[in-house]
Amino acid sequence: MKVIALIPARIGATRFPGKLLAPLKGKTVIRRTYESTVKTRLFDDVIVVTDSDEILNEILNTGGRAIKSKGIFESGTDRIAEAAARMDADVFVNVQGDEPFVQAGPLELLLRLFSGLEGQNVQVGSLVQRIMDPNQIIDPNYVKVALGLNRNALFFSRSVIPYPRDTDLQIPYYEHIGIYGFRKKALMDFTNWPVAPLEAAEKVECLRFLEHGVPIRMAITEYMGVEIDTPEDLKRAEALMTKKGWD
Repeated sequence: MKVIALIPARIGATRFPGKLLAPLKGKTVIRRTYESTVKTRLFDDVIVVTDSDEILNEILNTGGRAIKSKGIFESGTDRIAEAAARMDADVFVNVQGDEPFVQAGPLELLLRLFSGLEGQNVQVGSLVQRIMDPNQIIDPNYVKVALGLNRNALFFSRSVIPYPRDTDLQIPYYEHIGIYGFRKKALMDFTNWPVAPLEAAEKVECLRFLEHGVPIRMAITEYMGVEIDTPEDLKRAEALMTKKGWD
């Protein structure tokens, strides 16, 4: 398969404006995300797609690949779709710009969803990890996913799903990791559809696929690190790097 990783990078962020240019142990968040993605060696190309000259120059000036998006977009998937429309690949992978600890192992699991006979029918894939901290289960900053027996996503929500009506059951809770794989047609369809009601309510872009009847196959992975959504996440990321001895 020819696989291209596209990293949407918006300068504005409601909870943490300018977070992608925030320093994380000597490098910006976006630079760490880009370098971590390249380091996996899983992709034919890795490109940052941004609305910001600052982010564009941050990547280009350090020898990376980046392009400027032209439109105003509702989501990162919409942003990369504009770039993907001019590219040829079997699978496009959306690596969110605020995932500085992206690793090869989980991305290999994602790409495996599209391989083999069963994978020929998969149009969209993504990743989840088990939530072990009860505080994160009730935190709306953590998007939860309910999975079917075939590991297709049933629903994504910032609320607690499933609700533990029977407290005797040990129900696993999963956090959505904002990394997706798409066949090109699915990506183009997504950006041609208007924002759907559930997506608008939850502010979770992948609900647009479910609302239009497109299944999302999920792979369960181990802990990937810290996604930078808030200033507190940045502190957690720095603490993790110190604990692990990462440069």
